[in-house]
Parts: sequence; C-alpha cells; structure tokens
Amino acid sequence: MRLSVKSICGEKELWGKAGVKLPQFDIDRVRAETSHRPEWIHFGAGNIFRGFIGSLNQRLLEAGVAQTGIIACDTFDYDIIDRIYTPFDSLTLNVLLNPDGTVDKEVLAGVARGLKADFADAGSRAELVEIFRAPSLQMVSFTITEKGYRLDDASGALLPVVESDIAGGPAVCRHAMSIVAALLLERFRAGRLPIAVVSMDNCSHNGEKLKAAVVKIAAAWVEKGFAEKEFLQYLTDESIVSFPWSMIDKITPRPHPEVEAMLAALGIEQIGPIVTSRKTFIAPFVNAEKPQYLVIEDRFPNGRPRLERAGVYFTDRETVNKTEKMKVSTCLNPLHTAMSMYGCLLGYTLICKEMQDEDIVRLVKRLGYDEGLKVVVDPGIISPKSFIDEVVGERLPNVFMPDDPRRIATDTSQKVGVRFGETVKSFIARGYSLDALVAIPLAIAGWMRYLLAVDDAGQPMEVSADPLKEELQQALAGIVWNDPHSYRGQLRGVLANSSIFGLDLSATSLCGRIEDYFVRLLSGPGSARALLQSELR
Repeated sequence: MRLSVKSICGEKELWGKAGVKLPQFDIDRVRAETSHRPEWIHFGAGNIFRGFIGSLNQRLLEAGVAQTGIIACDTFDYDIIDRIYTPFDSLTLNVLLNPDGTVDKEVLAGVARGLKADFADAGSRAELVEIFRAPSLQMVSFTITEKGYRLDDASGALLPVVESDIAGGPAVCRHAMSIVAALLLERFRAGRLPIAVVSMDNCSHNGEKLKAAVVKIAAAWVEKGFAEKEFLQYLTDESIVSFPWSMIDKITPRPHPEVEAMLAALGIEQIGPIVTSRKTFIAPFVNAEKPQYLVIEDRFPNGRPRLERAGVYFTDRETVNKTEKMKVSTCLNPLHTAMSMYGCLLGYTLICKEMQDEDIVRLVKRLGYDEGLKVVVDPGIISPKSFIDEVVGERLPNVFMPDDPRRIATDTSQKVGVRFGETVKSFIARGYSLDALVAIPLAIAGWMRYLLAVDDAGQPMEVSADPLKEELQQALAGIVWNDPHSYRGQLRGVLANSSIFGLDLSATSLCGRIEDYFVRLLSGPGSARALLQSELR
C-alpha cells in the first residue's frame, strides 16, 4: 500500500484490513469541480491544516453538503508541496491517538491540490490569480502561525522582506501578507468580488491581526501608485471583504517514530517523515489527538461551507473572543507553555510524561484552576471548567500522544503576552492582588532560565526557535548558571517590554517575584525542582 489515489481506489481491501478508513466520495469528481469553481483556498499547508481543517471538509464531502475540495498553499516552505503533497496526490493519512490506546486511521482527501504561493514563478502566480478572480471563491483561510502576520521586528521597524514588497509592488511579493494583499487586489480588479479572509491561527484577535497587516501593505501600495485608492475602500468594507475572528484548538505534534513504525508494520510504504530545507519536520501522515474545537465569527459575504455539519461553532465576534481568551489565556495554552519551560529544564521529551510528575501537575493545576479560572470569561458555548478538566484529565496525560515540550517552547516570545499577560491585566483590572499569582511568575522566570540553554542538571540544551531568541539571550548576557551573584538586574529590561508581555511587568509587584524565582533557578543542580516544590506545596 502506498498513499496515492491509485492505491486507495484500487486496493481498498488491503487498506480495509489495515483498519484505515478511506474517502467515501469520488475524488476525481471533487477535484475536477474544484478546478472549475474553486470555493476555498488555504494558506499554511502544515499538520494542523492537513489533520484538522482538511478532515472538516472531508466530513462535508462525505455528507454531500460540499462538492469541492480545499486548495492548499504554502508561502514559506515550498518543500511541503513538492515532497509531501505532490508525491502523495495531496492525500493525508490522519492518525488519531485516543487516551484509551485505540487508534483511528483515515485517508483524507478533503484537500484537492497543493500549490506553492511563489510569485517568482510565473506559473504559480498565474494559478493563484485565476483562483482569486473566480466569483465562486468564498473563503481564504490561514494557519501560518502568529509570526506569519507580523510585518515588523521587535523595534517596530518593517521587516526587510516587507520593505522590499512595498517598494517593488504587488507583482514581486514574498511575505505571506503581501501575497494575500496582491491577490485581493486581483479580486478587487475582477469586479470587487466578495470574500471572507479567515485566520484560523492560534492567536488572540487573529482576524484583526490579519486585516491590519493586509490593509497596511495595501495602503502603502496605494500611496506609491501600485493600487487604486478604491482598493482600500474595498478591503475595509466588511460587507464585501470580511476578516472573521476565530478560535482553534487541536494538539498536533510532529510525526512520531512509533506511529511511523505502526503504519509501516501494516504494510503502508514510504510513509517516513522528511526534514525540509526550511527545517520543517513533516510526514505523509499526521498524528494528533481526537478532541478539536473551531469557533468562527459568522461573517461570510460570499457564502460559506456548511462547516457546522462538521462540528464547527459559528457565532458572533464577542463569543469568539471570549472562547479564544478562555483557551489561549486560561484553559490550555498557558498550561502548555509553563510546563514546557520546566519540562525542558527537567529533561522531559514528552508532555504526557510531564503529567506523571507531581510538581509539574501542581504547576499546571495552580495556573489553570487557581489563577486562570479566577478571571476567565465564560463564552457560553463551551464551559471553561469542563474544558480545563478535559485538558488536565485527558488531553495532556494521554500517553499515546507523542507531543514534545520542545515543540511547545517554539516562539514563546510571541505567545507570553496572551498566555500570561492577559491574566495579569485582568487581575489588575478587577482589583485583585498580584500577590495571589504564583504559577505565572514561576512560568516567566522559568522561560528566562530556559533561555540560558542549560538544563536543571547543568547540561547544555538546545533552545527552540524563536524570532527574539538572539535578542533575548543577548539581554541576559553575563548571567551564569550556578552563580546567583551573576544576576545584576538583566531581566528588568525584558520584563519592561510591553510588546512581549502586553504590559510593563517591571512596573508591577510581579517583577520582584520573577527576579527572586529566577535567581533561585541559578542555584545549581536541582534548583528548578526545588523551586517548584517550595512554591507549590
């Protein structure tokens, strides 16, 4: 068996014996219909898209309420298209790892094709322009991570690639937001056609971030004469071009060797992962947990897929915002980040193993139940208490989920403002004493300690990728593990950076607590363990 349309159509009995569910629709017909009248294009062709968003469309196709597939694009890592999509006919083998040890395996064909969003290639650009000029197109969606929307660096200066895109105009774009702006310009010129532009990324106010980035580039092009001034009116008229907010939640770790071995033992060939030239670790299969949530603001000027039939919540912006804040600021993401910092320091490589550590569990529960739930806003459609119960009781401890704290630690500087800063601001706004916060300052101090690239035993460790990694490590220069006296206030400049934390932590009473915890983390082997036990018992 090989992951291909020919194999799944011609060798159904073999796939069935392997316990793999196959698509229950005519793949060729869906792909032909997609080419004829595209309805949905997505930027960000990685794992959460393939294993979650792609599966949603599969449900619609199988129910007969959708007739077209998703067109998947990647603006960052073209190897994903060349080495994961094209050789496997844009199919994905989705593997759900359940807490009871059972495994659900399914071939997903809800994605019709993969494209490289490469404006340097005339053919690729022409294909994208044709899609965006199609009156049938209802939605362009995104899973490009929060940093994909950023146009500037930590100092507020435009990124060089964005400067180049603005200077060169819509024809020669490289940044994801510039490419989207250029394609929306084509849609505008095709007759001001309506469209919903939907971020499905795991970040606060994602629709707002997406709109701000696109409009900023468009405004610069209008000023330079690359686009008509009416283009800005088009982009800012929400009755024609909407930027709905959303909340997404599904843990999708990198492909794990045990899952690869299981699939190979079933007779599925050429299923192993690759590392792309952009250092993406990806495979023809996706392994993930079963729980998944997607909440979207229901504003679609050109109609939309009937995703409610696949379990998606459609609601108003206020409810989306409450649900997103519940998850990102309280019930899951803060817990993930806090445990990843200490997990890396303590030598863990699996989240589920961390959940067998009493000290880590105390940290997670203190952060979620005692600090987060105190200021969470109930969105009404999902119970915060039930959500966090599922996270702590089922999702994080799932021993069959090969999630790695080093993955969670990626891009922490882009996350802590929402994951911790929002709770701090809520405490201040409600008049609660910051002295009640213990887990949050522990997490922030743990992150600063993690940046020193030395584990709790004093051994060198790799720090996960982060756009501010070098800048932050330079700010901590002079601090030596195992030498508390080497700390001379280096953290204060970082804590004062409101672009990282969402507020100036150096102006709050938490600053001294974070510094105290950090210094104690410099006390030699076992200091991280000792700090957790001292503060959380």
